[in-house]
Amino acid sequence: MSALTRNNVTVTGQDGGRTLLFAHGFGCDQHMWRSVVPHFVDDHRVVLFDHVGAGGSDLSAYRPQRYKDLRGYAEDVLEILAELDLRDVVFVGHSVSAMIGVLAAIAEPDRFSRLVLVGPSPRYVDDEGYHGGFSRADIDELLDSLDSNYLGWSMAMAPAIMGNPDRPQLGAELANSFCRTDPAIARQFARVTFLSDNRTDLPKVTVPALILQCTNDVIAPSEVGEYVHRHLPGSTLVTLAASGHCPNLSAPEETAAAISAYMRTD
Repeated sequence: MSALTRNNVTVTGQDGGRTLLFAHGFGCDQHMWRSVVPHFVDDHRVVLFDHVGAGGSDLSAYRPQRYKDLRGYAEDVLEILAELDLRDVVFVGHSVSAMIGVLAAIAEPDRFSRLVLVGPSPRYVDDEGYHGGFSRADIDELLDSLDSNYLGWSMAMAPAIMGNPDRPQLGAELANSFCRTDPAIARQFARVTFLSDNRTDLPKVTVPALILQCTNDVIAPSEVGEYVHRHLPGSTLVTLAASGHCPNLSAPEETAAAISAYMRTD
């Protein structure tokens, strides 16, 4: 199957412009970039896609063995770029897709000119000398809740992940996105996401990277962003005024401005 069909790839913007590839986070789809993309389409080629199991992707393409860890998703990214014959791409990855982009850039660095990592976390579980934001008991409880009542988990967790309690419509939108994701695949993807440990991969990256850290992010706290910055060679850390874990929804103008400013540093 073509990766373009499997991952519901859409291409917009200017053919001759620099290419940005936007990758969404857990429980989301490419629609979550809808308020960021308009800032780039006049001067850039923009590529959007859905991870298998999300949005308009082909659910029949899901293979537990392929997607047992984040490398399967990184392979999808590289197959998309290969089919489109793209190089020197600016990869913009939100949440778990930040580490997917890291793995893809390690495997084929020539495909990428820059990485933009929005709310990245190489490990969500606390470890000795490392603060990931969650104890193992926290993650086990989260996964058990997700297994027993995915829809209920989605409605309860989405507002906390989104933050911005003064704008409850944002939390509701994220919850609805969670609920549109195939539950069986989402449960497996959650395990792959929240039990991953990509700390040793960070020093292997040779592509320059921008880390966008939000304030009051319950999923990727500021200590995590600082850790990524310290261990990712050639990285730049920018802390946004945006609160919560999804600035692509809550603060698209600020997010787009930070990406644009970083790209101008070439």
